[in-house]
Amino acid sequence: MTSEHNLGALLRHMRPKMLDGTFVFCTIPTSEAIPEALKPLLTFREQEGTTLVIPREEAEAAGLRYAFPSRLITLTVHSALDAVGFLAAITARLADAGISVNAVSAFHHDHLFVPDDRAEEAMAVLLCLQPSRMGFAALYPSYATSIRDGHRLDLD
Repeated sequence: MTSEHNLGALLRHMRPKMLDGTFVFCTIPTSEAIPEALKPLLTFREQEGTTLVIPREEAEAAGLRYAFPSRLITLTVHSALDAVGFLAAITARLADAGISVNAVSAFHHDHLFVPDDRAEEAMAVLLCLQPSRMGFAALYPSYATSIRDGHRLDLD
């Protein structure tokens, strides 16, 4: 499957899918191994510690402190890792709705962690972002301005 670079195609075909369950962000010292009982969806090593994104039940069972109970929304379009503007367009609209998001780009797809209590609203925002539902320029006036000012954006 070929990855998509075109912003218009990415938005048209993003098909957001919300996974079941609540995920949380935990941290352990970088010197510690990840406990065998945990099956992290995501790990990231920083100077201050190793971040684990795991199901809330796993964190509670392991006695780990956690933050940001969230739902995971996967954008099922195969986005290119060097695609320009896709996450910027999405996160801007979520921000306009007052919804925080932690975005992760993996090899095939982009993934959004949104607050557990705002997940359904986030899905509604994402579904409204698809150009087939609204005019693209109405959704992204700054992009329309860029085009008017002579900057080329690959939207189709």
